Amino acid sequence: MRPTFKILTLISTLCFVSLSASFSSFAVSEQKVEEAEPEKGPNRGRMLRKDDFAIELSIFETGVPPEFRVWATTDGKAIDPSKIDLNVKLTRLGDGIDDINFYQEGEYLRGDMVIYEPHSFIVSLTAKYQGKSYNWQYDNFEGRTKIAEDVAKAMEISTEFVGPSTFHETVQVYGKLVLPADATSNVYARFDGLVEKVHVKLGDSVKKGQLLLTVESNESLQSYKVFSAQNGIVSAVHITSGEQSKGRVLLEVTNNEILIAELAVFPMDLPTVRLGTKATLSINGVEAKQVSTVDSRILKVRDDQAKLFRVLVKNTDSSLSEGLFVSAAIEIGSYDVAMAVKRKGLQSFRDFTVVYAKVGDEYEVRMLELGRIVGEEIEVLGGISIGTEYVTENSYILKADVEKSGASHDH
Repeated sequence: MRPTFKILTLISTLCFVSLSASFSSFAVSEQKVEEAEPEKGPNRGRMLRKDDFAIELSIFETGVPPEFRVWATTDGKAIDPSKIDLNVKLTRLGDGIDDINFYQEGEYLRGDMVIYEPHSFIVSLTAKYQGKSYNWQYDNFEGRTKIAEDVAKAMEISTEFVGPSTFHETVQVYGKLVLPADATSNVYARFDGLVEKVHVKLGDSVKKGQLLLTVESNESLQSYKVFSAQNGIVSAVHITSGEQSKGRVLLEVTNNEILIAELAVFPMDLPTVRLGTKATLSINGVEAKQVSTVDSRILKVRDDQAKLFRVLVKNTDSSLSEGLFVSAAIEIGSYDVAMAVKRKGLQSFRDFTVVYAKVGDEYEVRMLELGRIVGEEIEVLGGISIGTEYVTENSYILKADVEKSGASHDH
């Protein structure tokens, strides 16, 4: 199939999905328009009526954690709260049912448990008064949306599960790559004489034992061969064929399979950095990170009062060069946390920081109580259960959909 045809096919498919989604949204919007705004009572709660009997159910949260308070009337006249037996069940998305009973407090009934966020649930209320039973059920959703699995996949909405984690606390330092002191091998003639042939050129990779030079001894007039003492790269050539060796360095072979990252640690961080600790290196121009350990340190302090710590860096493919800039995260401590989420999944909702929990093809906010931040993760102290599936990638799509719906809960 030609690329142009593939692109046109993809565009057509996306347009169809978009139109289908738009039609679905339009249908839902039309339905919402038809739904009457719930009647509010004098205490700003939702009014529930059957015949002459009426209940006002309000979420009260002024000066106290959110709780239900209820006022009852018959024929518009207040009923003694002690005469009413009331129960409310809140069915939450993926989190079971809250079973709330009530007791009298002054002129109203007060729920016996806190209504934790989000205030998003199916409300089932049963009231018993003078031998009669009254039942109501309604939806009170907020921060919730529904996206079909295939659409979520097309939007690249990805999820993970809330669970424990080990946090690795680090200090960020900077430096550059240098060669080890013994990296370069100087090549001499064993016996001075005429260099008959140079078998390598500048920049050549050589193996240990590879032929480098052929030299004719001035004393014996016999030719002998000079071989490389190590693997490496010919980093300098100081001789040409036909010249006398004259006791000088003829070639230099540098082994750069191991480089050293010299990292500057300033006084405020010196007490926390130890030899042997883990270091994660980011090298300028190299996408992949390297993990190594702090190998040694230079005792002398630089003029800026930083001390250099040295980390060995593998360079088996010779892709790295001396002088490249390096940043490193040196681990200075680690600890376990009971729950953590990825920071990239966080969104704002009202005055809360939230993630979107996923249950089937429905998504709903979970208001988080957050703790320490380390790297890409953040500790969770409350607001969500361990094992909950939540959105990590493209959660902004859900936020936009929720904000578009404009849903809010009753108070």
